[in-house]
Amino acid sequence: MRIVKIIYFIFIAGLFISPEAYGQKKRTEAADKAYADQQYHVAIDRYKKVYSKIKNNKAEKGRVAYLIADCYRLVNDMKKAAPAYKRVIRMDYQRKEPIVLLYYADAQKVLGDYEEAIVYYEQYAERVPEDQRGRDGAESCRLALEWLEASSKYNVENLKKINSKTDDFAPTFSDKFYSSVIFTSTRDGVTGKGMDEWTGQNFSDLFAAKLDRKGTWSTPTLIEKEQKINSEANDGVATFDTDFKNIYFTRCGNLKGEKKGCQIYKASASGKSFGSPQLVSLFSDTSITVGHPTLSEDELIMIFSSDKEGGFGGKDLWIAKRKAKDGDFGVPVNIGSVLNTVGNEMFPFLRHDTILYFASDRHLGMGGLDIFKSTLINEEWSTPVNLRPPINSSGDDFGIIFRPEEESGFLTSNRSGGRGGDDLYSFIEPPLEYTLKGVVKDDLTLLYIEGAKVKLIGSNGTSIEAKTDPKGYYNFGKTQIAPNTSYEIIVDKDNYFTVSGKITTVGEEGSKDFVRDFMLEPIPAEPIVLPDILYELDRWELLPQYQDSLQGLIKTLDENPTIIIELASHTDNRASEEYNDILSQRRAESVVNYLIERGIDPERLVAKGYGERVPRTLKKDYQKDNYFFPAGTILTELYIDSLKTLEYKETAHQLNRRTEFRVLSKDFIPKSRIEEIPATAQIDIVTDLQKEDRIAFTAGKGESILAPCVVNGSTITFTYLKSARGFSISGEAALGLLKGGFISKNDFEGDPNAILVEGTILDRSVINIKEMRIGNKIVNDLKITVIQDLEMPMLFGESILQQFGKFTISKETSEIIFE
Repeated sequence: MRIVKIIYFIFIAGLFISPEAYGQKKRTEAADKAYADQQYHVAIDRYKKVYSKIKNNKAEKGRVAYLIADCYRLVNDMKKAAPAYKRVIRMDYQRKEPIVLLYYADAQKVLGDYEEAIVYYEQYAERVPEDQRGRDGAESCRLALEWLEASSKYNVENLKKINSKTDDFAPTFSDKFYSSVIFTSTRDGVTGKGMDEWTGQNFSDLFAAKLDRKGTWSTPTLIEKEQKINSEANDGVATFDTDFKNIYFTRCGNLKGEKKGCQIYKASASGKSFGSPQLVSLFSDTSITVGHPTLSEDELIMIFSSDKEGGFGGKDLWIAKRKAKDGDFGVPVNIGSVLNTVGNEMFPFLRHDTILYFASDRHLGMGGLDIFKSTLINEEWSTPVNLRPPINSSGDDFGIIFRPEEESGFLTSNRSGGRGGDDLYSFIEPPLEYTLKGVVKDDLTLLYIEGAKVKLIGSNGTSIEAKTDPKGYYNFGKTQIAPNTSYEIIVDKDNYFTVSGKITTVGEEGSKDFVRDFMLEPIPAEPIVLPDILYELDRWELLPQYQDSLQGLIKTLDENPTIIIELASHTDNRASEEYNDILSQRRAESVVNYLIERGIDPERLVAKGYGERVPRTLKKDYQKDNYFFPAGTILTELYIDSLKTLEYKETAHQLNRRTEFRVLSKDFIPKSRIEEIPATAQIDIVTDLQKEDRIAFTAGKGESILAPCVVNGSTITFTYLKSARGFSISGEAALGLLKGGFISKNDFEGDPNAILVEGTILDRSVINIKEMRIGNKIVNDLKITVIQDLEMPMLFGESILQQFGKFTISKETSEIIFE
């Protein structure tokens, strides 16, 4: 009786199930079945209908949304998969299925959004730390970003003449001239009828195209119409033997209810067609998927892809061998874990029997499938190397083939910018070409240096020269720089220190334009103080700890092999002049001896001891041992005696004890080479200072007068106008001071790189003038403003002239008279 009641209540409950609920259940079952049968294109439409009818069932809504996204992934439509997975993540479905995070990251990686992909790979790695795919995915994205910044070895071009709006992939050469290809396509005109319910496209067939003498591809056609090779099934991914007499291709059955995997078939060429294909027996179980064959040159080895159980992941690479070309292959062996992964390895191409190219979606790569290269060394395959961009991209890249003796061929990619889904691309490694260019500037003025000699010395024994033009520009062209060569660049100009640099083409996989700019430092007329070299009391031997102070000088001498220098040593004034002269001479000689030991020619070195006779003049503010010395200080005995403490005086004495060098000439002829010595001329500028405090002038426009002045040693005509405001210099006159070396970049207020641009001076720039002389009247530390369109070289008014002293202007004698 109890059982009867239960049955009764079940029956009554069933009466209350609405037709709509029953219909929803049927729709869900149909969608789930299509998904289970790998009919993903069909499943998408069915799941969408199911999703639109789900109400008040969050769990089911999340499940269906996830399966919609998964179907897009499995049909390789990442543009739709990415937003679909994102929607699933917003539904917090990753709490139940963390794999959603990984798949979303994979989709973003394929779309090239590496930064977004890294975020979700890391989230997945945090949730599922035992799965290496999260960490590897993040690392692969970082590598991709790095590779995209590197130079490219190949040029890659879409074969627009061949490609269709559908999928065109897996090319193979089909004649001994390598001018014809056979490839797989789902374009219109295929043999099979209907639609592949996995992809939503036509069933694939093999098509052929030929390159004519003008380099134009013919319109692709079916390789045969007898339906021997091309059938109602998916046919494609082929290869030929070395004589192009036999074709090996992949066929995947499409009979409903048949669980038969893809298989490899062989057919022999017969005229312009083929004989009946024969199954290449590899595994006894034909439900195992086998495809993508490639052969060794003797045709005794076949490498292919298969999902056979016992492998390392989805589809693995396997290898089968036979004893004769017309014999059967033995039991295939998995190629091993060095190449195979938990992902998919497919589309192998064996080159010269020792180099294997293949595609993988698990080795660290840029997108979905990437192309890798492995070499057979001592019967072992080497670790696969990613071919990087532009061979690989963020999309799927696979099916690469090479011409036998060239770095050129074809590959397949669904990268952005293509014509259809998968497209065929050509690639070629162009000749490596390198150039070198740059500009040479004066380090003090930032002006371009014309006529500087730039020498390029190669590790291959070459030596070539160029000279800079008026803009300081030099250039070495494509024919002058060789691959796999290191070069030293030596830049030389009269009255400048020589500088050098280096470039190398060793390890450069692509063409490159090198840019090297140089700053030349003028050889100063005044001595250059070397870093501190201290001696023991009353001794002159150079101590080991101070030898490093001379490394910079040695480098300068090495880079400037024609200069002769004087090494000058100075003492303080706390002994007799005779004693200090002898001590300083010995100290100078100890430095010279050390330089000779380091390989410097003694004929380039002059030792000179000045004793206490040349007190040091400080060129800049100096802080030492908490004691301050302002720029311009001359460390005479009188000055030092005026200092307040013994410690202060001792610090001044230390500054006086110094070793300096100055360039005596630049015409030394090195022993190892004889070069023509350029003619040089010494130009002395003599300025007539007129009378002691009377300066003649000439009348200018209106009330202005014109007279000479000396700015930092350069004579300039100034215009005096009593009412003029400020202190101005024309752009032309300021540039003349800069080019003549009377001012330098350091004399400008602000960033000199922003002020001195393209050989000009920025308008309204301010220059600090160290010294200005009118007659015998001198004023230090003046600020003058550059006015580019100023008509006269220099202009100032009464307030500036008064700084030189009280004056009157005599129009009768045309003189400025200082009191």
